[in-house]
Amino acid sequence: MNNFLSNWLPAPKKLVFSSDDVHIWKINLQQSESQIQSFRETLSSDEVARAERFYFPEHRQRFIVGRGSLRNILGRCLGVEPSQVEFDYQQRGKPTLAAKFADSGIFFNLSHSQDLGLCGISYQRLIGVDLEYIRPMSDLENLAQRFFLPQEYEIIKLLTPEQKQQVFFRYWTCKEAYLKATGDGLIQLEQIGIELTPTEPAQLKVSGNWQLRELIPADNFAAAVVVDNNGSNFQFWQL
Repeated sequence: MNNFLSNWLPAPKKLVFSSDDVHIWKINLQQSESQIQSFRETLSSDEVARAERFYFPEHRQRFIVGRGSLRNILGRCLGVEPSQVEFDYQQRGKPTLAAKFADSGIFFNLSHSQDLGLCGISYQRLIGVDLEYIRPMSDLENLAQRFFLPQEYEIIKLLTPEQKQQVFFRYWTCKEAYLKATGDGLIQLEQIGIELTPTEPAQLKVSGNWQLRELIPADNFAAAVVVDNNGSNFQFWQL
């Protein structure tokens, strides 16, 4: 699985961002109370209200750290304070930069699972990121049969139980990253072809010029990034 490993570096004070760059940020969602409060102070009133709607404290904290980290990252890219970043929302709730930042050409996508988050930033290109914690699932084969192509389901059926989990979440993150890049919903998950083996990186089998990159950001996690157009220069930062 060495093909999926990345060298995560501390982010520099000043980011140099070219048109071919795709920046992937790894975010630790488990933070101290003081850090959580600092992030909270950068959020908008509607984001604070959304955070307060979470029943479990850990879910509330993850949302605050995730959204606060996103504001931190975008603020660096835009040259503004995190609290000054503004969002619009697409039909399915996907956040985009508000119209006042349209000239920046920045696209982004955020995903989180358990205590880990991943944020992807690109310039003038659609981007989708998905991250999943690899965990036992009693209905794994049923989900694969429902959401995957027949040939993908047949591959999963033949694997050992441990391989089943790994490969299922790899399929899932690759498909979901593509749908997040295009803005389509889960309803089309079964229409996206992915070609992969337990040891080789996945390939995206869809029309258009999309680039797929699989990642292992931490033990027991699967992740994927999909970007419009090939030839991306990936850089990996740790917030």
